[in-house]
Amino acid sequence: MHTDVQTDTDVIVVGAGPAGLMLAAELRLAGARVVVLEKESSPTGESRGMGFTARTLEVFDQRGLLPRLGELNRSPGGHFGSVPIDFAVGDGSHASVTGISQARTVTMLDEWAKKLGADVRRGHRLTGFTDTGGSVEAYAQGPSGELRLTAAYLVGCDGSRSVVRKTGGFDFPGTDATTELLLADVKGLELPALWSGERRPGGMLLAAPLGGGLMRIVVSEHGRAPRDRDRTGPPSFSEVADAWKRVSGDDISGATPVWVSSFGDAARQASEYRRGRVFLAGDAAHIHLPASGQGMNVSIQDAVNLGWKLGAVVTGRSDPELLDTYHAERHPVGAELLRNTRAQAVLFLGGEEIQPLRDVLAAVFRTEGAAHYLAGLVSGLDIRYDVGPGTHPLLGRRLPDTDLALDDGRRTTSTELLHPARGLLLDLGPDPDPGRVARGWADRVDVISARVPHPDRPAHLSDAEAVLVRPDGYVAWVGGDGDLVTALRRHFGEPAA
Repeated sequence: MHTDVQTDTDVIVVGAGPAGLMLAAELRLAGARVVVLEKESSPTGESRGMGFTARTLEVFDQRGLLPRLGELNRSPGGHFGSVPIDFAVGDGSHASVTGISQARTVTMLDEWAKKLGADVRRGHRLTGFTDTGGSVEAYAQGPSGELRLTAAYLVGCDGSRSVVRKTGGFDFPGTDATTELLLADVKGLELPALWSGERRPGGMLLAAPLGGGLMRIVVSEHGRAPRDRDRTGPPSFSEVADAWKRVSGDDISGATPVWVSSFGDAARQASEYRRGRVFLAGDAAHIHLPASGQGMNVSIQDAVNLGWKLGAVVTGRSDPELLDTYHAERHPVGAELLRNTRAQAVLFLGGEEIQPLRDVLAAVFRTEGAAHYLAGLVSGLDIRYDVGPGTHPLLGRRLPDTDLALDDGRRTTSTELLHPARGLLLDLGPDPDPGRVARGWADRVDVISARVPHPDRPAHLSDAEAVLVRPDGYVAWVGGDGDLVTALRRHFGEPAA
């Protein structure tokens, strides 16, 4: 419900990275007012993430965003902690996309969020906030001096060193980094591609061509202790080149650096993703070794899960209790993320003593069952939320992309029907009862009558007479498996008068 306190906006989002911008756009699709505070005056152009997992591709597709990214290169290959694995196992749906820089993703999301009406204020550094119980008062330092904003809610999407997390008193348990890896994007360097890394007696080397003459290199030296980069600043390229020479014996100092950075294997997760009117999403909620490119992808999916819920509450369409499901659904995903990246760290960074384990796992990973399990784990396709009672295989999972024949003769897909970011009641049977039941929610749930022209695919949808789908694409109810009114109330609030 709307707060009784006069607010300048509905939601303040801190951080204009992939999570913050995705959240801002989702909030605007839900009809909420949003201000994004970003300390940097312009996008940095730095790109830790270099592609998307299959679940993030689905998320972008359900909002019609894929054409904005241009040509996409699907990559069946991959690795789990440097052990090769086929992510395109089975029907290929787990294959990821490579070659899309995080900077390019940020640019796309920035343009989309602004087009939807998000107020993105760059050069505004959050200096503090207070949760008054009825609203949040935030303070930021901007080009024109101090800014004070009042909102119903505030979300920290401000990265691993999150000011929101620290100011809000969120507990952040986990383990500190035990080592430091050096990273550089360079030009003028020709190296054979080492996508999953190559081990030498002194450490590990990784080289990935990024296109346009750009090469990403990563070097890990055995015994290299973490540095306090908050104090010393980022490493110089000479540090990277010296470490590369010590491990490989090759001199790369003649290359031209474009971006130099470092990272470690710290693993931490906020104990709670919500405290009162303050939320955490993305790296503000969880940090880990950037293995298998999961960090940016999980962050974007955090934002999509939270966006429609916050939007429904601040516009008065749902009760505030809906917001409790954000932590309930996404905290286990973050915990699994830390578990699998810590496992990968052992394989990725360990020395020769780990090689027998890598050899055994390489044989195991070639089996279809193991490949399918790990591909689903890394991609996020195996996520299943607790959305209420029921046993149907689709319940709590994301609705698979499905060709549909509408009753008026048109053809579409289930993914296209999710573009408006509204609830969807897909009536697939001859009985019109589900549509009649949902009339009280017509302001937030679209009722579409359709048929599945190819009943053999996808599995499980052809045997459902109706499905209720949340704005984030997850199935909240399946016909004949639970009460529709209960599901509508749980996810979309009370019916309109």
